[in-house]
Amino acid sequence: MLKQEDGKWLLSAPVADEDVMQLKAGERVFISGKIYTGRDAAHKRLIEALNRGEASPFDLQGQIIYYVGPSPTKPGQAIGACGPTTSYRMDAYAPLLIEKGLKVMIGKGMRAQTVKDAMTKHKAAYLAATGGAGALLAKAVKEARVIAYDDLGPEAIRELVVENLPAIVINDVFGADLYEMGVKAYRLAV
Repeated sequence: MLKQEDGKWLLSAPVADEDVMQLKAGERVFISGKIYTGRDAAHKRLIEALNRGEASPFDLQGQIIYYVGPSPTKPGQAIGACGPTTSYRMDAYAPLLIEKGLKVMIGKGMRAQTVKDAMTKHKAAYLAATGGAGALLAKAVKEARVIAYDDLGPEAIRELVVENLPAIVINDVFGADLYEMGVKAYRLAV
């Protein structure tokens, strides 16, 4: 679900096509509610399971996944530092997950053209969280629990409950790419 309040986008799962179609590259978004985590090792297992006809450990339809492997949790905290990981490591897996209903991915760095094409075709978006700010981002996490692949440690799939997790739309459903827009704007300025 997406709504605008006090001039900012508030996003929560499940995310519908109509919601993600309102997001434009460069816009700030604050995410609340349940989201899921996963890095490359978890993605590999998830895709292998889907290819064998097995169910995903969470319903992919309309969901948000955060590319993160949190550090150990300290007493009194829901999670350790949880800054985004580099997203291109999930590029081989993302198109199938998007096809299966994943609507929003959060990470850092650029995405492959195959991922951007899948986002355009199946109406999904890629958001960036601020790299290097894992301790600050952890304050947005209110609950965390492992739901799959516990043996992967920090790379296990977790269900997080977040409140106002900040992100910026990098790739929207219309093919816009904030990184490319930034380079173009810089070239025009010099």
